[in-house]
Amino acid sequence: MARQWRIECPGAIYHVMSRGNGGQAIFRSKDDRQTFLGLLEELAERFGIEVHGYVLMDNHYHLMLKTRSANLSRAMQWLGTGYTLKFNINHHTSGHLFQGRFKSILVENDAYLLRLSLYIHKNPLKAGLVRRLADYPWSSYRYYAYAKKPPEWLTTRAILNQLSAKDVHRAYRNRIQRYSDEQGSVLEDLKLGFILGSQDFVADLKERFLKESRDKELPQHNRLMGPLDPSALTRTAAAVLDLDLDTVLKARRIAPGAKDKRDMLVYLLWKTGGMTNQTIGEQLGVSYSAASKIVPVFKERLAREGELRRRFALLCEQLGG
Repeated sequence: MARQWRIECPGAIYHVMSRGNGGQAIFRSKDDRQTFLGLLEELAERFGIEVHGYVLMDNHYHLMLKTRSANLSRAMQWLGTGYTLKFNINHHTSGHLFQGRFKSILVENDAYLLRLSLYIHKNPLKAGLVRRLADYPWSSYRYYAYAKKPPEWLTTRAILNQLSAKDVHRAYRNRIQRYSDEQGSVLEDLKLGFILGSQDFVADLKERFLKESRDKELPQHNRLMGPLDPSALTRTAAAVLDLDLDTVLKARRIAPGAKDKRDMLVYLLWKTGGMTNQTIGEQLGVSYSAASKIVPVFKERLAREGELRRRFALLCEQLGG
């Protein structure tokens, strides 16, 4: 299973989400929600994390967080494990509560955080849980919209400071009434599925955090690198291996030496993490199913054949990755 790629650094802002395993409810009662908020308070103190907002639904939650240290994964693992333990004890259940790893979106700055907060706070109304957002007690909305005093662990000032109005709480209510516009702007500025911000922000992240090569297990990292040109990469790699692509594509059967090189190319294209088996097959004249079978066989050969491993490492080096 592909891993979530986390860009973690001091001062980073995140929208964090997690859902119940199999769509199950993660909050069954008022006590569950209070337990979660108690852990959220402890998380803020223990990990030095600013909590800017939250919404607790029935089978998922949304959080807006800012980390002072590069510790989002550690903090969220603590939160998920701690809450699951308490939930299972309280409800006499066992096993996984959450659906895999939490999801996170990296947010550029406080201005984007404001727009995100409007998007998130609208969730109970969209889900039909209430007729007025002010009636939903399990979100931070009332602290923003009605001047209700927030708990010490909830930071509202960074978002409210974005509103140039004498009554910032009324201004926040007015903004959320224009939610459809905010929803559009949020979705338009969501880059690559995990970055909320400008193209300049994306470019800065590329410069600071990209690895030298793609990783099959990190699709988000690969999306940040940009799209691959399958044909160009295939042609370049075939030239390095001295493999005649025309012969491979046209021949019904190919010699064992050429087959080894072709299979090496199939594995190379798969390992980039940027192509489907269908695309890989089209580049090398094999079917989708054949490509999917070649990959594990070649991977197993790499583990036991030193010379093949050396040749593959040399190919990667010559291709710059």
